[in-house]
Amino acid sequence: VLAERVVNSKNKPAMTAAERRHVDMVKQMACAVCDGEGPSDAHELEQGFWYTAIPLCKDCHQVSFNGIHGQRRIWNVLKKTEHSCLNDTIRKLVA
Repeated sequence: VLAERVVNSKNKPAMTAAERRHVDMVKQMACAVCDGEGPSDAHELEQGFWYTAIPLCKDCHQVSFNGIHGQRRIWNVLKKTEHSCLNDTIRKLVA
């Protein structure tokens, strides 16, 4: 089944309908780090593994000072990790 899926520009499989629904729910959540109001970006812990997506505001995701792809300062101050955020995300989705 995986081999039949179309690959997008980031060299990862296209989302299935179920994966798209999951990511859309994650994007509506508050940021898993700072609790900033959604909509959020869906950051995958591992590219192409859509069910590992966590909601992150632009600052906690992409900004060089606070973001996961930068210096991660807010992550360190709040003692957050990708896995702790994934745990919180799953807990909120199944509640």
